[in-house]
Amino acid sequence: MMAETASSKKRFWLLSKSMHASEVRLAWLLILPTAIIVFGLVLFPAIFSIWISFHKIGLYNLNDVFHAPFIGFDNYKSVLNDFAFKWGGPKQWGAWVTTIFYSFVSTFITLIGGLIAAILLNRPFRGRGLARSVFLFPYVAPVISVAFVWRWLLDPRPSGVLNHILINLGIIETQQAFLATRGLAIWLVIIFQAWRYFPFAMLMILARLQAIDDTLYEAAAVDGANSWQKFISITIPQIRYVLGAIFLLRLLWTFNKFDDIWLLTGGGYGTNVLPVLTYQFSFNMYDFGKGAATAMIMMAALVVFIIGYVLIIMRNSEES
Repeated sequence: MMAETASSKKRFWLLSKSMHASEVRLAWLLILPTAIIVFGLVLFPAIFSIWISFHKIGLYNLNDVFHAPFIGFDNYKSVLNDFAFKWGGPKQWGAWVTTIFYSFVSTFITLIGGLIAAILLNRPFRGRGLARSVFLFPYVAPVISVAFVWRWLLDPRPSGVLNHILINLGIIETQQAFLATRGLAIWLVIIFQAWRYFPFAMLMILARLQAIDDTLYEAAAVDGANSWQKFISITIPQIRYVLGAIFLLRLLWTFNKFDDIWLLTGGGYGTNVLPVLTYQFSFNMYDFGKGAATAMIMMAALVVFIIGYVLIIMRNSEES
């Protein structure tokens, strides 16, 4: 009897082990397609870009890239010393300073615009659903279409809408090339960026506003608080972590933005940012090592932003 029991236990253990092995094999089989896609489209390009940044690669050896000469940090030194990258004075910011200014200012304006829109749409009024749909248009419209609409509005030729209006109002006498004016062009790109992406911030903030308990505002009203005091003492503390998350996400995405500036100005007239500079090094100068080094510098800056967010925002969240 004991022998039969031991044999049954052994068969059960072997069966369980076999079933576990089958489940493991099935799990790996199901994960494999996703793993191949992630490796092929994310991990390998990232690792390969790091490798390229330490080698001298151009059109002359592109067909034999894995035998390209190793040059260490020369590509990084070349980028840091390039006049298009480094600070050259108030009239020549360089791509590095331009990128930081463009990213932080446009992200801040985007956040403010999204906050104002969310507060307005959080109030009940007739046609609120239609208003929300209209507010979403800049975000869902194809970037190439809205960019060319803006270029038509700001066109320096008589067909440009803004020039036509300003001339008829007597504000200006001749057509102005707004997107080709250094100093003004970067602000127009920032305004375009804020206009296009404020709906994202609006949606996130609006979702959090609708989750705030109304009794908090009712208690504050009983205590005699006005609208501004309610906003400062209740609304902002309730949505501050959402604001922090939106700021980080939009900062990261804006820092990497290529298409908006490229479609509006092509990176000229004081709007040359790091993503555009990476493209210029790689596909205008065909210096792929230098382009990859620029991309790695961008990645290092983004890592610093993320670490700062984790250390400041997340730590405060845990303490609260």
